[in-house]
Amino acid sequence: METTSFLTKRGDLTIRGLVYGQCSPGKHAVILSHGFLATQKTVKDYASALSEDGLLAVTFDFCGGGIGSSSDGKSEDMTIFTEKADLLAVIQTVQSDFQPSSVSLMGCSQGGFVSALAAKELGDSIHRLVLFYPALCIPDDARKGHMMFYRFDPRNVPDLLGRLPMKLGGAYARSVLEMDPFHEIAGYPGPVLLVHGTEDKIVSVSYARKALECYADCEYHEILGGGHGFTGKHDREATAYLRLFLTH
Repeated sequence: METTSFLTKRGDLTIRGLVYGQCSPGKHAVILSHGFLATQKTVKDYASALSEDGLLAVTFDFCGGGIGSSSDGKSEDMTIFTEKADLLAVIQTVQSDFQPSSVSLMGCSQGGFVSALAAKELGDSIHRLVLFYPALCIPDDARKGHMMFYRFDPRNVPDLLGRLPMKLGGAYARSVLEMDPFHEIAGYPGPVLLVHGTEDKIVSVSYARKALECYADCEYHEILGGGHGFTGKHDREATAYLRLFLTH
């Protein structure tokens, strides 16, 4: 699949990514956001599939957002809100440089949460929103003092949560301690596709079921036996939902 490099800025930081498909004005663009600890490589198959369907697909690395990120920024400075700012910068550049007919957002896990926040802010300017196992548990996890590999006292969050597998700053937890994720994402007016695995051990499917209440127009699918990060037949099922939702 044909790809070209993509660059934009958030302040002094450079965000690096890839564009799948031919960059011609008037195409529908989809911006794909990866999850925690990951990079854009984890969504490349979705981007490739969408470009085969004639869409312009854009992937990128969040600043400090994953192990091996190609973008600038330190992982200890990364929060949900710095990632939202990254995504807003990418959206603005895609709109100005590629002049698409419309822009949709697709995100996995933490990237899904970030995409939902951005869609809420931008409203009608986002054509459609796709959420794969969105990590709406992040504020609850922070309040428990247990965020993936990191353990801490939520009443006294340290400046450094830990170094392994990725150095993570205390701001990552502190910034969401008082946050109600469902309130923050509710109200996006466009069509939403929400897909979650029933055996997700990182983000309970209960979060997706509750998120249904946040949207007036939501297509919802549970992947029976699917975990956090779809593979094999579960990924094929999810990809089919994705392609149908964004091309019809």
